Amino acid sequence: MRAYLDLLRHVLEHGERRTDRTGTGTISVFGAQTRYDLREGFPLLTTKKVLFPAVVRELVWFLKGSTNINDDLHAHTPIWDAWADEQGELGPIYGFQWRHWGGTTPTDEATGAPHREGIDQIQQVIELIKNDPTSRRILVSAWNVTDVPKMKLPPCHALFQFYVHDGHLDCQLYQRSADLALGVQFNIASYALLQAMIAKECGLVPRHFVHTLGDAHIYLNHVEGVKLQLEREPKPLPKLVLADKKVLEMTFDDIALVGYEHHPFIKFAVSV
Repeated sequence: MRAYLDLLRHVLEHGERRTDRTGTGTISVFGAQTRYDLREGFPLLTTKKVLFPAVVRELVWFLKGSTNINDDLHAHTPIWDAWADEQGELGPIYGFQWRHWGGTTPTDEATGAPHREGIDQIQQVIELIKNDPTSRRILVSAWNVTDVPKMKLPPCHALFQFYVHDGHLDCQLYQRSADLALGVQFNIASYALLQAMIAKECGLVPRHFVHTLGDAHIYLNHVEGVKLQLEREPKPLPKLVLADKKVLEMTFDDIALVGYEHHPFIKFAVSV
């Protein structure tokens, strides 16, 4: 995870002070990229504790196509509570776009619109990896321009693409907005997990996770916590263990992490 820590240092040293939507203020760099080799271990940050169970629960929730915090996720992690409406609804966010692109959204259904199942992008990329591995079209988009106004929070991690070569599977994520101290290490773990799950179903070895960032920022109220992290020496990376199941059949209990050693937790406030 030294690439992540180097990015934190770069933003602290070279970032620009900016106002932002939340009113907190940030230090920001536009345009950055990091690369993690999953063969060296699972890329979960060790300079502070990251709640891996929350990563797993959110990803499984996305893969169900869920859009309501009362559907499994809410019972275990409050990640999305701040954005949900009184009924727990978030609109057609990530999971909906991944599994039902172009389908009838919860907002549409409330107006009596006819039901449309939409396109299952996750199943499509799995089939492409298996049957047309050299394709340059193996990608999933969460940025649906038609549906963005209906979302409580537009996608930060907006598009990801897979690349197959010599028995390996790589993944590149484009993230338009990247909260480096609080969200990005969570995003790295989530997409590395998804990459590993898809690689397992397709009989491939997960290799490089490439993380491309648009607005890469550190909130001003996170700076002291980031500096504390940078004083800590990284520990060895843990190992991911997956059940022998298809991606869309996996549950929380099918995913485990072995040997996760970490420094103490650092609390960062969420800017909404």
